[in-house]
Amino acid sequence: MNIHEYQGKEVLRQYGVKVPQGKVAFTVDEAVQAAKDLGTSVVVVKAQIHAGGRGKAGGVKVAKNLDEVRTYAEQILGKVLVTHQTGPEGKEVKRLLIEQGCDIKKEYYVGVVVDRATGRVVMMGSEEGGTEIEEVAAHTPRNFKEVVDPAIGLQPFQARRLAYTSTFRTSL
Repeated sequence: MNIHEYQGKEVLRQYGVKVPQGKVAFTVDEAVQAAKDLGTSVVVVKAQIHAGGRGKAGGVKVAKNLDEVRTYAEQILGKVLVTHQTGPEGKEVKRLLIEQGCDIKKEYYVGVVVDRATGRVVMMGSEEGGTEIEEVAAHTPRNFKEVVDPAIGLQPFQARRLAYTSTFRTSL
């Protein structure tokens, strides 16, 4: 299933998961208005394409004022982003997610991926960020990897193990 980040976050929100507030924008003016509507001092301008690696390709920018929102939206909308998942032809950015941001002191990544070798769902975490997380996990000793049994789902002890892993202790 291909859904954009903003669509996935809306599904999560419907089930009570807290996610940052955000708005979809198809034009530069809509992006600026969305940032105004959010009313936060920092917003993140995110390209919405069906591919990972958007940040590394220049498709995710942190804006600290409306002028930066406008500049980033102008730079990203209509751009063809080439990532490790798009192939060399890339994908054109036709929409943006304008989302509440914050002053980031330390970034952590926690995500759920499918281990293609086993067909199992794996929860992974790292202080190295989310880009190419499988490669980061293979080469970084300070990470978290937990296989989720499809019959019973993620168990509370697995979530606690993440919370108490020394890598993440300082962020909680």
